[in-house]
Amino acid sequence: MAGNIELLNSVLAAAKSENRAALVGYLPAGFPTVADGIRAVTAMLDGGCDIVEVGLPHSDPVLDGPVIQTADDIALRGGIKIVDVIRTVKEAHEITGAPVLVMTYWNPVDAYGVERFAADLAAAGGAGCILPDLPVEESETWRKAAEQHGLATVFVVAPSSRDERLAKITAAGSGFVYAASLMGVTGTRESVGREAQDLVRRTRAVTDLPVCVGLGVSNATQAEEVAQFADGVIVGSAFVKRLLDAPDLESGIAAVRSLAGELAEGVRKRA
Repeated sequence: MAGNIELLNSVLAAAKSENRAALVGYLPAGFPTVADGIRAVTAMLDGGCDIVEVGLPHSDPVLDGPVIQTADDIALRGGIKIVDVIRTVKEAHEITGAPVLVMTYWNPVDAYGVERFAADLAAAGGAGCILPDLPVEESETWRKAAEQHGLATVFVVAPSSRDERLAKITAAGSGFVYAASLMGVTGTRESVGREAQDLVRRTRAVTDLPVCVGLGVSNATQAEEVAQFADGVIVGSAFVKRLLDAPDLESGIAAVRSLAGELAEGVRKRA
């Protein structure tokens, strides 16, 4: 069975045709439990997210700040396995029809088996994989498997990436480019500075792929700000925090759905 890269491409194209940025949400699988995590991901999509990234919890999440680390720890203590991550993708996609990607560090994919991971993700209806720590020079095996199974390979670029490097990374990627808005780890920020806008400008100069900005966006005002210059706005820690701070699961699910709605309004406010 082929994966859903074409669905991802069409959703991003549809947002562009509506003169708005796409809203991309993130939650780690298995948080707070596998079944409840599926409910939360579905609520994000029902609330207004166009696309969702399902995180594969990792014991050493070098890109992730304390909020996502806490959620990852809860998922890992709950015994999360790759099969549960694939299940989360499958059920979220089946329920909503939306494109669902996996965001993961490379080691679990390598340990699981590159071909096996790509095949299982595609069979679940997954749209692709975001691989923040896989160097493009070492990515050929994965990219071949992903292409064979109809999956996008999304690479991360950062403000420190030079133009030549941007060209090399984006030439190897598909689906969209994940532009990290700042140097550092994930987490909510008071502002999403000018570095992000400059990075989007430089990235667009070397690729036709949509450029989605993540790291730091936590509210509708920031989403609106980033939507003025990016093709997509990625929000993760703010969703995780709503679940962590909720007094009970039902309140958390409602808070996640509500935040998605607020952010969806924000990405539609283009000047």
